[in-house]
This record gives sequence, C-alpha cells and structure tokens, in this order.
Amino acid sequence: MEDKTTQGGFSSPSESDLTRMIRAEVDSWTPRKGPDWTDVLIRIAGSGPSPWVVYTAASVCLVVILIAAYVVGSALQVALAPPPAQVHLP
Repeated sequence: MEDKTTQGGFSSPSESDLTRMIRAEVDSWTPRKGPDWTDVLIRIAGSGPSPWVVYTAASVCLVVILIAAYVVGSALQVALAPPPAQVHLP
C-alpha cells in the first residue's frame, strides 16, 4: 500500500492546509441573532407522529379524564350545581 497519490488522482490537502482552512472557517463564523424557529418547527413536524395519531391520543386522554372525574365526583358526592338557596319567610 502506498501513501503517494497516483498520477492524475486527487491529492488530499496537507495537515497545515487543513488546519488553516478550518481555522479560517471557524474565525469567519458568526452566530445568528436567535434560533430559526421556522426551521425547528419544520424539522419537528417532519420527524414527529402523524397529526391524526396525536389528535386521537389527546381525545382518548380527555375522555379518560372526564370519566375519572365523574366517577370520583360521584363517589365523593360532589355536585356541580350550587346548593339550593334557603328562603326564610316571615
């Protein structure tokens, strides 16, 4: 196995050239003002589950919460309506 490149082949840059290119790239980089929210949201939307799966799961959770609240409220005899007003006639 040879370390020399063949005639007409691609030559890789030397270590000093590579170091100089990386340093120039790092020195020229400036951070953005803030996060790119549109790009973040697009990536999240593309990688996440289907909206129908999310809506279905949220609906099932809501139904379970409502049924649990009804059962607990019934067991504790919690009424949703205010108690009847007591009227005293003279």
